[in-house]
Amino acid sequence: MASKFLALACIRNDSYGGDLSPRPHYPSMPKYPKGVSGQETNAAAESSKAKAVFSVVGMTCSACAGSVEKAVKRLPGIHEAVVDVLNNKAQVLFYPSFVNEERIRETIEDVGFQATLIEDETSEKSTQICRIHINGMTCTSCSSTVEKALQAIQGVQRAQVALATEEAQVQYDPNIVSYNQLQEVIEDTGFEAILISTGEDMSKIDLQVDGIRTDHSMRMIGNSLRALPGVQDIDMDPGVGKISLSYKSERTGPRNFIRVIESTGSGRFKARIFPEGGGGRASIKQEEINQYYRSFLWSLIFTIPVFLTSMVFMYIPGIKHGLDTKVVNMLTIGEIIRWVLSTPVQFIIGRRFYTGSYKALRHGSANMDVLIALGTNAAYFYSVYSVLRAATSPHFEGTDFFETSSMLISFILLGKYLEILAKGKTSEAIAKLMDLAPETATLLTLDDEGNVVSEEEVDSRLIQKNDVIKIIPGAKVASDGYVLWGQSHVNESMITGESRPVAKRKGDAVIGGTLNENGVLHIKATRVGSESALSQIVRLVESAQMAKAPVQKLADRISKFFVPLVIILSLSTWFAWFLAGKFHGYPESWIPSSMDSFQLALQFGISVMVIACPCALGLATPTAVMVGTGVGASQGVLIKGGQALESAHKVNCIVFDKTGTLTVGKPVVVNTRLLKNMVLRDFYELVAATEANSEHPLAKAVVEYAKKFREDEENPIWPEAQDFVSITGHGVKAIVQNKEVIVGNKSLMLDHNIDIPIDAEEMLTETEGMAQTGILVSIDGKLTGVLAISDPLKPGAREVISILKSMDVRSILVTGDNWGTARSIANEVGIETVIAEAKPEQKAEKVKDLQACMQTVVFYIQSFNFCLDLYSLFLLQASGYIVAMVGDGINDSPALVVADVGMAIGAGTDIAIEAADIVLMKSNLEDVITAIDLSRKTFTRIRLNYIWALGYNLLGIPIAAGALFPSIRFRLPPWIAGAAMAASSVSVVCCSLLLKNYKRPKKLNNLQIRGIVIE
Repeated sequence: MASKFLALACIRNDSYGGDLSPRPHYPSMPKYPKGVSGQETNAAAESSKAKAVFSVVGMTCSACAGSVEKAVKRLPGIHEAVVDVLNNKAQVLFYPSFVNEERIRETIEDVGFQATLIEDETSEKSTQICRIHINGMTCTSCSSTVEKALQAIQGVQRAQVALATEEAQVQYDPNIVSYNQLQEVIEDTGFEAILISTGEDMSKIDLQVDGIRTDHSMRMIGNSLRALPGVQDIDMDPGVGKISLSYKSERTGPRNFIRVIESTGSGRFKARIFPEGGGGRASIKQEEINQYYRSFLWSLIFTIPVFLTSMVFMYIPGIKHGLDTKVVNMLTIGEIIRWVLSTPVQFIIGRRFYTGSYKALRHGSANMDVLIALGTNAAYFYSVYSVLRAATSPHFEGTDFFETSSMLISFILLGKYLEILAKGKTSEAIAKLMDLAPETATLLTLDDEGNVVSEEEVDSRLIQKNDVIKIIPGAKVASDGYVLWGQSHVNESMITGESRPVAKRKGDAVIGGTLNENGVLHIKATRVGSESALSQIVRLVESAQMAKAPVQKLADRISKFFVPLVIILSLSTWFAWFLAGKFHGYPESWIPSSMDSFQLALQFGISVMVIACPCALGLATPTAVMVGTGVGASQGVLIKGGQALESAHKVNCIVFDKTGTLTVGKPVVVNTRLLKNMVLRDFYELVAATEANSEHPLAKAVVEYAKKFREDEENPIWPEAQDFVSITGHGVKAIVQNKEVIVGNKSLMLDHNIDIPIDAEEMLTETEGMAQTGILVSIDGKLTGVLAISDPLKPGAREVISILKSMDVRSILVTGDNWGTARSIANEVGIETVIAEAKPEQKAEKVKDLQACMQTVVFYIQSFNFCLDLYSLFLLQASGYIVAMVGDGINDSPALVVADVGMAIGAGTDIAIEAADIVLMKSNLEDVITAIDLSRKTFTRIRLNYIWALGYNLLGIPIAAGALFPSIRFRLPPWIAGAAMAASSVSVVCCSLLLKNYKRPKKLNNLQIRGIVIE
């Protein structure tokens, strides 16, 4: 939840709020002016976040640290707060626009501790998020062990380990701990750790260098590369001629590296992109699949003869006689063959279970490997005892269970192979997204006048910032950027889900991975590599698949005692059957002819141990979340993890913002009425000069309308506005041409003692009745004109509200606009509850007071700087409502807080991506319904998974223990129990995979709602 406060980085002190342009802005694609980069915008957003370190004296335990952290986090504008009780320090990330160091220090002292700001430890470097692939985890016990080990490291603020993706995501302070230390800790717990990303703001690339013969050559190349500006880190592997570079993409790029390498050493070195398959996640996963496949095949080679000699050939007279031939005393040829063949399966092919058990037990936990190792060892070593006893005794006639241990291992390996194959399919959405990027691109060289001098086909990974790229019809756009030349239509459905091609002309933004349908485009690359929209969407979906749903805690709690409980049950089963046989508690006819009572008891005990499956429980939630988020991404609905899914499926009340959400968000002036004798051109000259300093969409609409009176000028220059003042939520005022001009709402005029004539009042009432916004203009203290501004409803808005009502979801409209306009819009779309004229004053204090005494209802508001009536909305939650807030992706609220679910419609900015729980890539209201319906379907699948996983264990364990044996003589052999255990995990994953067939509600098929474009 703390990440949502990133949205506060986009604060503007204007009259109405932020830019609510309805033009689809894609994640990580800034709104560039023609020919201008968006770096300044990003720099401003980043620079608004500050870090402070405090020395806190008097803390004695974690409860003290918790009380300090809780108090600080209640302050408005806090992004993150971490308290270290061991070093008596508190580190706070905050937004200076809302809170300062002194306020934070006073808050800590109010809790009862002495606090001092440590100036020299305040660092610009924020926390980083490191992602590590972990090999060897088999169940939730494994993932919990790794998670606990990471969370115990000083400097680690949060650690998440996902069993389904086999990844760890660690939020840490690089000033305290390094990612290398994180890897070491994971490997100390007994698992292989492979670094995916360090979380630093860097791009990475691997290069293959040919011609290197000595270490001196490698050092010479390394020194040349380190001299380049922007190169952060170099890792060299002379054995394969591989150089891995981390660099700042705004300062350098891969073509510069290749140029430097090939110019070093008199041109004897050649460099290229390192071939794929060396260390990517796909290759790691494929190697794991191959390992299990090879292990299973080898186990089959040994297990099939063991199975045949023990269960098939014993019924064929000739072969049976040969196998029963005595070698030494009672030792037969068949027993020797089974012993020899099962030993490699037990100790070589099954070695992974021994190592997994050792690593788990060494750290005080028990996982599925422990159960498998105990079960197979019990069968194997009893069989060894039986064979040795037969070899040394002339009268002993025993039965071996070599087929039990070898078949158990074979079936479990088959189950793990099928499980990994199925798990790979759950993340196909990410693979498809990554495959969208084209393999090659046409790079243009331009002269000083902008004419094309040459063109060259290059690997798309070699594209650098500010390169000019040619996109021909039918080709994919190779990089994020904007159009320098040409006109075309681009199909962006693969990124946004929007099926209708979008017109592109000079100055328009384009996204890498989208398809150019007609016309040739020349684009200038602005974001490449890890900065691109495609890369950020992939990271968003990956993070969503990492995040645990709260319901996952059930599996985590069960996993803590599951394996020990199963071991106890297994031993109890064996002991109970053994005692019953020893003291003739059941008829001897129950005992199979090939066994005695001890062996029968042993079979029951082993069956109980191997049928229990903690894996199915551990996979129930994450696999469904993975598939659900992947399906959502393919439909333009980015759901940020299990928490968002769990909250969204419970939503029964949605609060809609008006401008840009229910309406198009592109307001236009539709009527002007002057109350004084004045030339309309001169009137708009003054109004436009005043409003030109505001970023609010209503102000932009006025300025745009004023340009019509200056048709002879493409970019008119308005008179200078002096003493400009923005009155938040009311309007603006300034001195233009020695005249005091005030533009705003009715309350602003009354605050300045400006009389409002009756005809102006009537026009305002008429305007509001038509769902338009009325703006008053005063010049030198006299009301001079009234403007009517209209923002049309999005098509299908009424139908969407109606469908939500049929889904038992209540809709509420909230706006900073006047009551008349708000009611008109609400009536038009069918919303009954309206909150209008909401103000920003004292909002932060209200939220703080509510947080102190209850679970506060707070909302992600993207459109206006205003305060909801939080007390009214609290009553909603107190009445049992789970509330979602839907806005257009811009957040200017001075006291931003979080709803149960925040939805950013239109995905306006990078800030919206960070702040919202769910990002709707298209500007379509129908995706609100898709998001809720998909979350409900996903959660239904999670429930089914849990029912199956829990039901399987609750039914399977008693049956394996022999619950049915006294009544119907049904006994579950250990090898069948092992096969059932393996099948349970596969069935859970396959159940989750059925979500891939998700279809949005049929009611939406009748709606033709598409992205709104206003030229």
